[in-house]
Amino acid sequence: MAPKLAQISPVILSLEAARSITDRAIEKVAEVGIPYTITVLDGSGNLVLSTRMDGAALASLESSAAKARTAIFFGTATKDLAGAVASGQPLATIETSMRQPLAFVSGGVPIRDADGVVIGAVGAGGAAPDQDHVVAEYAAASYAV
Repeated sequence: MAPKLAQISPVILSLEAARSITDRAIEKVAEVGIPYTITVLDGSGNLVLSTRMDGAALASLESSAAKARTAIFFGTATKDLAGAVASGQPLATIETSMRQPLAFVSGGVPIRDADGVVIGAVGAGGAAPDQDHVVAEYAAASYAV
């Protein structure tokens, strides 16, 4: 049986929700002790809020957005997609066919509504990919419909 396809909604995620999600991410970042950039995109992949903490790496601005975008486009956490873009795999060349940057590394997690529909994503950039995933997952899980 084929896996169920992710439902993705272009519903605009509110700024209030994005701020709350970002606040939760910053709480988790305090445990890591490294400055981050947290980016929240809506279900269409458009920017709602990007927050770069003092001292966060400049590259984290773009990487956090790319991680969030990838989580939306594929309806899953980016940590689960790395194998699909390996040489010889089905998505090996997808990055070259996209106008907007994608990131197949941990740190992007979809935000879902009560029905499981993807309504946005949070991308975290600043530390090791596994740490980025923990921050993004914590933030995304805090979304309350």
